[in-house]
Amino acid sequence: MPADDSLLSYSLALVGALWIALAIDRWLGEPRAYLHPVVWMGNYLGWIGSSVAPLHPRAKPVDLPAFLIGALTWCIGAMAVWGVASALQGAIVQWLPAWAVAVLLGLLFKPLFAWRMLRDEVLAVEDALSVSLDAGRAQLARLVSRDVAGLGEREVRESAIESLAENLNDSLVAPVFWFLLFGLPGAAVYRFANTADAMWGYRGERGGRDWTWFGKWAARADDVLSWVPARITALLLALAAWRWPAGLPEEARRTPSPNSGWPMAAMALLLGVRLAKPGVYALNAEGRAVAAADTRRAAQLGARAVVAWAVCASAVIVAVMG
Repeated sequence: MPADDSLLSYSLALVGALWIALAIDRWLGEPRAYLHPVVWMGNYLGWIGSSVAPLHPRAKPVDLPAFLIGALTWCIGAMAVWGVASALQGAIVQWLPAWAVAVLLGLLFKPLFAWRMLRDEVLAVEDALSVSLDAGRAQLARLVSRDVAGLGEREVRESAIESLAENLNDSLVAPVFWFLLFGLPGAAVYRFANTADAMWGYRGERGGRDWTWFGKWAARADDVLSWVPARITALLLALAAWRWPAGLPEEARRTPSPNSGWPMAAMALLLGVRLAKPGVYALNAEGRAVAAADTRRAAQLGARAVVAWAVCASAVIVAVMG
């Protein structure tokens, strides 16, 4: 607890930490790579994956040893992340006054989410498309893992909007959700899980190695941790648009992912556009084709959803702890 031992002061410090982190994100953006905890997580995951994941030519239809090694190394990394974050938060809360708790927790929390970078990268795709299709494809490749070489202008724009909707959950709503529940350790473990899914959670070959079994635990862990936040993200987008996207559950279930369909389908329905991944799914299939203005409309909806989530999260903290 803070030095004044006041639960209300502590709850206000947590609210302050949230808004300080959002202000840092808005005005300063991401810390340098060598200071970024998510980069450190990625270095660990990259080292393990490149050393232990089976080479593609040696892949087996069922590979329980690879699954167990992937699960074990994931758990070791998650426990290390939880331990470090818990130690930092514990020291701050125990020894410092409430105002200092707010400042330091805000500084530590900020690298665990990234709204400004996501928004800027998505809008940069639209700016690049105004130059040329090739420039748009190149910019999109910074956001998505799919092959962009054969995408047309409409498909590039759809992919950018989908990425904004999906990553609104992964990059902001979910970290704040787990921060609400468990403080800094909760947000840190979620970011570890989401990073592990992005690096390990593939089916089949990538980079010469087979991830089907090695990355299965990472993929399922991210599914579990993102389940509730993904649905909250859809609700926040509806709140930002001030209307309910009719048919949302049915559209959300069209994607293979149990979670990403919710924010993407909400975005498609609220914008009135069709969003699709060729050969995989089509959301709001009867909607109109996306236009350049829709990318900016999507970014505006996302920004309103961020503010709405910050207000709701602050109210929850004060109501529960105050």
